[in-house]
Amino acid sequence: MNFTRGGKRTGCWIAIQVKSGKTYKRANGYAIPIEDHFDDWRQSRIPIIGVVYDMKKRELFWVNLTEKLKATDQHPGWVQIPNTSLLSEETVHQFHTDVATYVGDTRMQIRAATQEDALTEAVRARQGLDPLTAPNPLFEGLASFTLRHEERLDVIAKDVRRAIPLLILATIMMWEWPRQIRFAEGSAAASPVLWVLNLYAFMFFMALTMYFEFRAGRFPKETWRWLSVIASNFLWIPFVDPDGDRGWWGTTWIIAGSLTPVIGMGLLFIAFIHFARDRMKLRHTQDG
Repeated sequence: MNFTRGGKRTGCWIAIQVKSGKTYKRANGYAIPIEDHFDDWRQSRIPIIGVVYDMKKRELFWVNLTEKLKATDQHPGWVQIPNTSLLSEETVHQFHTDVATYVGDTRMQIRAATQEDALTEAVRARQGLDPLTAPNPLFEGLASFTLRHEERLDVIAKDVRRAIPLLILATIMMWEWPRQIRFAEGSAAASPVLWVLNLYAFMFFMALTMYFEFRAGRFPKETWRWLSVIASNFLWIPFVDPDGDRGWWGTTWIIAGSLTPVIGMGLLFIAFIHFARDRMKLRHTQDG
């Protein structure tokens, strides 16, 4: 990047190393890793400016990496950036003054007859600084999008992982639908479609309850056990008795399939409303 004055290019050039993400956040500010760039950044012919973007605050923080590294002979692991080094519309003039003063004091100006010569000098000065992070035009747009929405994408990825059991159950239920219907048709005691819908709705609601418990950071052991028992029994029935017409045995399961969702749904609501009420009382107690 080249600074200008009055619309004309100056001899003040800088290279900018940009970082973003939780990795670079610290308790009292931010930090940029040095890795194997100590000599490159320290001996650069133009100042290397480190910038960290805080996605949560949507703010930039900066540090003169070259200046910091020239002040030490030892290879530090990180260069710290204090919370006060904000780079914004209000502080950009002070940023320019600080960097331009440093460039002038250290005689790091790049004088060139043309813009192309100046760019060549700037590129040569920062060659080899960070080859592993050189941009790939094919994926740069997608990478920029993921950086802007990193936290939200992390939440979505976690939700997708938590929803995998729910999706597996839904897939099995869809595949078993005609078999469940055929099993229920073997009994005249219930409407096949309503019987299967009632059973499926209950199992799916249990799985949905578990999903939101996972999102809250809890593992509902009892709900998981009951869902496992109910799903393993009722989803296995069509294979044991494809027609549902084996006398009392098939009729027993038809009746069980009619009563289980009604009773189970009531118990599920009572239990989780009770849990939610206890958590609300606990929060009110802590706030008080």
